[in-house]
Amino acid sequence: MLCEFAPSSFVATWALLTAIGFSIVMISSSIVFFQYYWTSNVTYEKWKWKTNPKFPSPEKVRDEIVQTAKGIYTATIPPTISIYLAQIGNSKAYCSGNPLTDADHGGAIGVLVQFLLITLVSDFWEWGYHRLGHVYPRFWNFHKHHHVFFNPSPFAVIADEYVDQFFRALPLLLFPMIVPINMDVMFFTYGAFFYMYGIYLHWGYETPWLSAHNPIFNSAYHHYLHHAKAILGKPYHTGFFFKIWDNMVEGGVYPRDKCFCVQCEQKKGKRSPEMFKKVVVPDYSVLLDWRFWTGDGAWSGISASDENAELTAEEKVFASAAKRDTVKKVK
Repeated sequence: MLCEFAPSSFVATWALLTAIGFSIVMISSSIVFFQYYWTSNVTYEKWKWKTNPKFPSPEKVRDEIVQTAKGIYTATIPPTISIYLAQIGNSKAYCSGNPLTDADHGGAIGVLVQFLLITLVSDFWEWGYHRLGHVYPRFWNFHKHHHVFFNPSPFAVIADEYVDQFFRALPLLLFPMIVPINMDVMFFTYGAFFYMYGIYLHWGYETPWLSAHNPIFNSAYHHYLHHAKAILGKPYHTGFFFKIWDNMVEGGVYPRDKCFCVQCEQKKGKRSPEMFKKVVVPDYSVLLDWRFWTGDGAWSGISASDENAELTAEEKVFASAAKRDTVKKVK
């Protein structure tokens, strides 16, 4: 489908994919954000499952959206190249009218096999590249921009700088160069399935349906922990779907005896109705006011002044230095 509808122009194809990606990202993230962050929708029953009891400022959410916009039009470059190469016969990528009935490529079974392989190999790729950003200073210089969002909302899923997001999307180009892959299946896997799980990881809330103590999957708790506590030299939970990758390496897992997931916090009495009454939920309606988007530094991606309470004093100095470097880069 993508190959058939994609224009012959490289730029036009990139623009089409960017428009599709932007629509998926903004609509899906907005729906979840409205249900769990909008003042009128925040209830005690929901809040008691929030990993960080505090809410990010409207300015921080604006920064997430600005960085996400950068991520979207960078992430669509690799699949655009793949489609272009397929059109001129220099790639193993292909499309079909209906992948589920495409008998030449296995039909529904072929789609399932491709989906599972794309998910598994991409998850290893994401973990490996992500870990580099917390082990080596050169990679951290790119990745640290994402960690400005230490208390993420659903808008922070791909709130990355250009280089980081390009390398995260690179499998969309590399995999079809190696093995035959249906671009419709791959784009759906990345644009819909991966992004939906990314929203869950950046949701800011946990659910009893997937305990942080489960042995297989990374939960929203693990990704919040990663945003809040993983800096250079501390590559906690850099995996996306599966825990196995972090379990294989030294320093990949945050000390389990220090777990502060919602279930553990609830047992300590830290999600009580009395605590909820003291919670300040910002007025996010300013996000709908065009003037909020025209102020000084509104499009810098670093306009907020929220502080990360999870870091030690020494780590805060490190994080502040990282932010100063970012400010210098923007200027």
